[in-house]
Amino acid sequence: MHFKREIYYYKNYFKEFYWKQDLPTRKKIDWTIGLLRDLEVIPSKFFKNIKGSDGIDEIRIMMSRNIFRIFCFFDEKNTIIVLHGYQKKTQKTPKREIARAERLKREYHERKS
Repeated sequence: MHFKREIYYYKNYFKEFYWKQDLPTRKKIDWTIGLLRDLEVIPSKFFKNIKGSDGIDEIRIMMSRNIFRIFCFFDEKNTIIVLHGYQKKTQKTPKREIARAERLKREYHERKS
């Protein structure tokens, strides 16, 4: 099978978040990440750029009444680097979470160089 995008996970930040979730939530996360990998056009319901950030995107997951966000970015045209996730508890995305994603992105590029 040919995928539209490759998905890579930077260090263990995402995995630590992922394994803290219950099985139905993990399945929904897997399904949503599969959409990113497989679909040509990803609906904004599941994937959106964070305005005002340094090229950070968020994978959007809703499970029952819980909302989760997973930060990522495009490294190359068809490569997504997944950084970390959190459970959203307020309407706005916390600035500290965005700052963390931007810091991890910079760290990734520094290590890659």
